Amino acid sequence: MKQHYKHEIKNLVKLAVPVLIAQISQTAITFVDTIMAGNYSKTALSGVAIAVSIWLPTILFGQGLLTVLTPIISNLNGAAKRDQVANQTRQGVVIALILSILMMLFLYHSDKVINLRSSADHPIDPEMVDVAVSFLRAIMWGVPAFLLFLVYRNQCEGLSNTKPAMVIIFIALLANIPINYVLIYGKLGLPAFGGVGCGITATIIFWLMFILIRLYTLTSASQRDIRQTPITKLVDFGIIKKIVVLGTPLALAYFFEMSLFAVIALLIAPLGQITVAAHQIIFTISSLTFAIPLSLGVATSIRVGYLLGNKKPALAKQTAYISLAISLAMAIIVALILVIFKAPIVALFTKETAVMAICMQLIILLAIYQASDYLQVVASNVLRGYKDTQSIFFITLLSYWVVGLPVGYVLGLTNLIIEPIGAAGFWIGIISGLAVAALLLIARMIYIQKQPVDVILERASK
Repeated sequence: MKQHYKHEIKNLVKLAVPVLIAQISQTAITFVDTIMAGNYSKTALSGVAIAVSIWLPTILFGQGLLTVLTPIISNLNGAAKRDQVANQTRQGVVIALILSILMMLFLYHSDKVINLRSSADHPIDPEMVDVAVSFLRAIMWGVPAFLLFLVYRNQCEGLSNTKPAMVIIFIALLANIPINYVLIYGKLGLPAFGGVGCGITATIIFWLMFILIRLYTLTSASQRDIRQTPITKLVDFGIIKKIVVLGTPLALAYFFEMSLFAVIALLIAPLGQITVAAHQIIFTISSLTFAIPLSLGVATSIRVGYLLGNKKPALAKQTAYISLAISLAMAIIVALILVIFKAPIVALFTKETAVMAICMQLIILLAIYQASDYLQVVASNVLRGYKDTQSIFFITLLSYWVVGLPVGYVLGLTNLIIEPIGAAGFWIGIISGLAVAALLLIARMIYIQKQPVDVILERASK
């Protein structure tokens, strides 16, 4: 038994480290955008903050739908059915292209979404709105590239190869910095685009990422058998239906989680640029720390899917608990780092005293929510490996929108319990929602694992 634990920890680390580096690099792109926009102007930072609060739930809806390809492919890989992988990926491409059109239309009309929160009594700064809308209309041209990148990334990760995405996203990070600098500040004879430059840069980077991962899948020796699989159907509605049915609950879960932050950003927008900027800084830090449980979760999903495909449900169960234990240990370490080094961390983003003062309060709340966040991410990925995706949707909806947002609104903007405490109230709401999510997801995981073996394996093979 101890030997299995060591073996699984080794496998999880081997899979998770490249995903962690890839996720940190991907998050660091937003991190760089925030720092550069903040150094350009407070208006640029606030505008980018509002834009990102709409961009993330939108693109993560697509990511959630497509991410189900990873457990599907890992299960096929574990069951020695690699000849079926190419067709799964091909239908993922079809879905990505259709989603791209819908998302681009939504982002183009984002001004209507932002203005819903503006009123005569609490208007949103028109300069912030202008930056946000222009950013979204620039980044929308990168949507097809990003979704197609995700399809081929999921193919690689489903085949237990997490390194290509790591290398490609790291290259994207390195390219993002100089391109951002040129476009934000107006170098090499170009005009200074300010915060909008971040959106233009993102589009360029997304196309670079897609081109690189497609070149890898077309030339890698490890995927030669996938490339050489005969094409039976260009469009297979049966497979598309399976991906959509399994992926839609995940897509909605991603959407509800990230749209919670979008709604919070819009709700606090009338509180002024200082509060919005502070909230965006803490949100960016949280996105960076989120890379740790997400990478472990992806690795867990791959291993659980593979072990179930290999008809080893007992080992899949043990892997799930090993991952939860690792996630809790990492959460404690990260929380201590945030508390001990809060001042220098905040100083990386801003030197404005008023913004820093709010950030110093919010970062303590961010440290508190690490444990429940890490546990709920890993537990949801375990369920993804078991292909139990509907429960993730319902639990996310309940935790974030029935618990988290109402608690945050009451504490942040009303005096029903205490005097309104602004952004801090919403972060307390987030903590409450994540705690409920962690408890319910782990409870669901335990319930699924107690099912008869044949039921578990039948669900996983769908």
